[in-house]
Amino acid sequence: MSSNRETTFPGYEVDESQMSKLIRKSKASPFVPVGMAGFAAVVAYGLYRLKHRGDTKMSVHLIHMRVAAQGFVVGAMTCGVLYSMYREYWAKPKE
Repeated sequence: MSSNRETTFPGYEVDESQMSKLIRKSKASPFVPVGMAGFAAVVAYGLYRLKHRGDTKMSVHLIHMRVAAQGFVVGAMTCGVLYSMYREYWAKPKE
């Protein structure tokens, strides 16, 4: 087995921190952090509303929160795909 990491993993940086990796990847696809933040916001709101749900059943409340969180993530993914298509096909400089 070869101990030369340069040929095995050419794009791998040993000293890259988690935060720098997150920043680098969010620049490549900016809607991923938006989807993650939206998901966390919906979950936090759902936990907050859990105390004040009134006479709503627990299962109905959890289903509504799950659908809201999934909807936000799917919406962010759709916006990301549309943004990527725009960058690739319409905003691409003419060659």
